[in-house]
Amino acid sequence: MYLTKLTLNLRSAHARRDVGDAYEMHRTLVRAFVSTPDAAPPRFLWRLESTSKEGTSPAVLVQSQAQADWTILERQPNYLQQAVETKTVDLARLVQLDRPYRFRLLANPTVCRKGKRLALLNPEEQTTWMERQAANHGFDIQALKIRPHELLTSSSGGKAPICVQRVCFDGLLSVGNKADFEKALLDGIGPAKAFGCGLLSVAPC
Repeated sequence: MYLTKLTLNLRSAHARRDVGDAYEMHRTLVRAFVSTPDAAPPRFLWRLESTSKEGTSPAVLVQSQAQADWTILERQPNYLQQAVETKTVDLARLVQLDRPYRFRLLANPTVCRKGKRLALLNPEEQTTWMERQAANHGFDIQALKIRPHELLTSSSGGKAPICVQRVCFDGLLSVGNKADFEKALLDGIGPAKAFGCGLLSVAPC
């Protein structure tokens, strides 16, 4: 598995557009995974990291099983603030049963009612959603912090705007089922993955 950090340069109009529109960001990232514009990209996950300090450059984390060709972004004038940082992650070594991990998940917690997907806005509902995801993906939550939700509006390529409710979950977890947890890391959790949701990041405590 490959994990890449892209630090963007906001002096670039292209970078500012991507930071402001998840649809455009996804389109830009896809270009690093395909050889021709009409080719289907492999599965990848990404997340725009929030910047709390003024003047801090925004960063995008990209996780994939396929190796990307980031030279396509390096050739974009002023798009990147610094060199692309990529490392390989050995899941077999990273994931250990009953070991505590810090985690972060930017997700789109929803529920289907009467054929419609509805956003969960209540913190209690969001907590229940996260606990259900943990049970379904082989881990137990030891501590959980929920950041205020954020409504993302995307242009969706000039079509009707798409609205996605994004919630950031931080905390501690332990792994109960190694296979299910590894699958969650590879495939992501929840809907709206093309819009920067679903990437579960973990680090041993």
